[in-house]
Amino acid sequence: MFRSRRAGLVRRLWRQRCAAASPEDGPAALKPAVHALFKKLKDEELELLVQVVESRGAWESGCVLAPRGDPRGVKQGLPPQVLLCRLFRWPDLHQSHELKHLCYCAGGQGACGDLAGLCCNPHHFSRLAVSETPPPPYLKASCGPSWPEEPQLMEFSYDGGDWCDTSLSWSTITDGCWCKLAYWEYRTRVGRLYAVHEASVNVFCELPRGSGFCLAQLPAAYRSCAVRRARGKIGRGLQLSQEPGGVWAYNRSEHPIFVSSPTLSPPGLPVLKVLPGYSAKVFDYERAGGTGGWQLPGEGPWDPHSIRISFAKGWGPCYSRRFITSCPCWLEVLLNQPR
Repeated sequence: MFRSRRAGLVRRLWRQRCAAASPEDGPAALKPAVHALFKKLKDEELELLVQVVESRGAWESGCVLAPRGDPRGVKQGLPPQVLLCRLFRWPDLHQSHELKHLCYCAGGQGACGDLAGLCCNPHHFSRLAVSETPPPPYLKASCGPSWPEEPQLMEFSYDGGDWCDTSLSWSTITDGCWCKLAYWEYRTRVGRLYAVHEASVNVFCELPRGSGFCLAQLPAAYRSCAVRRARGKIGRGLQLSQEPGGVWAYNRSEHPIFVSSPTLSPPGLPVLKVLPGYSAKVFDYERAGGTGGWQLPGEGPWDPHSIRISFAKGWGPCYSRRFITSCPCWLEVLLNQPR
């Protein structure tokens, strides 16, 4: 590649840098290490990095491989992935253990040793969401009847008075999918269950490229202003992935998502807030236990192998909305029990 062409790509990359709260964390402090890293990238790697950064990770891209011979940035002592994530996404990032490989990154699938370099694509990583309190052991609540011996996938309709149980047997969904998704607006389920067969799935309203569960295509007879406002914040939504030991959620949108699951905390405790660009392990197969279920006041029965995720609006004791059924847009992830 002509030198002027490379110089133009570097200028385009530098224009995409993030501002920092203090000069010590700012781009100027990283500039020598960043430019040293840019010089070590092959022409095609530099072009790919420009596309990724300018699109802000709008679609799944390939790995940007930094040479293995000198994995640390000059003077800064930062691994390449930390250096570029700090420059383009999180100026307050300091350590590699704060990051998680996304499921489609080859470097995060045990293939690091097979690659010619280390992946430093900043949009192949998320930050780890941390709960304000340590997750308690899995507890089975005693407030309500236990469930039948055969586990059931629960669907509910609401007629303004009582919950109507329209349960589906697990035998009706064991068709090779690892989960099914149900989209809700307040207490009304919109559309059919969406079966997930691939290892990961995108749930979104607007996604330039890619496939998955597109909420924008789900019709509804009536949507309130609050629902329309909340749907407008979903954007690129989230990515759910089944990984060894559990299920992860990556927030791809520009607004927080709020998560509740039995292996995060028992019902009634604060939900987990996952900021944009962050990931959380939202279900741990090893921590899940038994087949008993919960009867939640105001919400009806809750499948102990399910995850509930609200877009942009939290609920629970820390919010004005006490129940997730008071949230305008939310997702229910109904997991098949691992065999």
